[in-house]
Amino acid sequence: MPIQGEYRGMMLTIDDVDKENREFFGHCAKGEFRLQKGKESGLLRYPPTTACPWTGEREYDWVPVEGKGTVHSYAEVHHPIQPAFKEKVPYMVLVVDLDTQKGAPTEVEALRVAGNLLTADGEFAPPEMIKSVGIGTRVKMVFRQVTDGFAIPHWAIDDDAEQPENPWRYPQE
Repeated sequence: MPIQGEYRGMMLTIDDVDKENREFFGHCAKGEFRLQKGKESGLLRYPPTTACPWTGEREYDWVPVEGKGTVHSYAEVHHPIQPAFKEKVPYMVLVVDLDTQKGAPTEVEALRVAGNLLTADGEFAPPEMIKSVGIGTRVKMVFRQVTDGFAIPHWAIDDDAEQPENPWRYPQE
């Protein structure tokens, strides 16, 4: 039976045949960030896939990974497509370089995970917080429950990390 839940006005579904995503979001529902690690390559991969992108191998283990990293890129959304997000604008979508496996398998590669910028308690970040975040900001993962066995990873400012004095931001109006 598919896993279904409503998230901010959108119906989300993970089909029965989607084994890798069911497992990934199931770990998130337990508050655990786990990634697939190829048994042959020894490399982590994201998003979940049926085979290692470097070797094509299909054997892997789910391993715990620290959900911390640095903002690699971002977008501020001011005109949402999804009607349920209309009351949340502006909101921020982050692409985060994980600290884990950065620079592997080559020096320009990293595991990058996208998610919204949320407060530590899982709500959309307010405008004043959004204005403080840019490329280089240190963040940590937070999970937002959709339904039993299904949570989505997002990002919050890591208050315990040293932050850049002036993270790079696109010019503002």
